[in-house]
Amino acid sequence: MNHMLFSIINLIFQFLYICLIARVVLSWVPHNAYNPIVQIVYKITDPMLRPIQQIIPPLRIGFDISPIIAIVALGFIKKIIVWAMF
Repeated sequence: MNHMLFSIINLIFQFLYICLIARVVLSWVPHNAYNPIVQIVYKITDPMLRPIQQIIPPLRIGFDISPIIAIVALGFIKKIIVWAMF
């Protein structure tokens, strides 16, 4: 049971990491904002990135470090959840 629960938690966090990386890649290339997959990526990542962007706005050179902070924060949250459950 514990192994299955750990696998589910790991899968969820891997999905979130992939969405954040996809969001970064989308910021580098022209894309159709109305594409359903793009909209899903934005709906998943916006709640993670907006609070960070309110505290640390994108740099003037056009570089946004909020995805990096979100990935690090997700790593800490995952470790806390795994530690608390197991």
